[in-house]
Amino acid sequence: MTHVVLESCIRCRYTDCVDVCPVDCFREGPNMLVIDPDECIDCAVCIPECPVEAIVAEEDVPPEMQAYIGLNAELAPGWPAITRKKEPLPDAEQWKDVPDKLQYLER
Repeated sequence: MTHVVLESCIRCRYTDCVDVCPVDCFREGPNMLVIDPDECIDCAVCIPECPVEAIVAEEDVPPEMQAYIGLNAELAPGWPAITRKKEPLPDAEQWKDVPDKLQYLER
């Protein structure tokens, strides 16, 4: 199993998780991070680091978020690896609690 970044990351892109990842499995998109399922070793150290609780184990993905399993796998190969913490997006605080953000995902 792997871990999955869910929709609460969209338009926030907090990167606290990348500093603790021992295998550099995070990929950075324009307004979201994803986890490369081929690189993730299922260590779970990233989960408590996410301030918007966007990271879960694949088996814990809620039914309404199942599409994010495939979305992480689809986007990871085309996005660059991120290995160091960066500032979140400028309006991350405004977006962190907004639901239904898939429409705002920038590929």
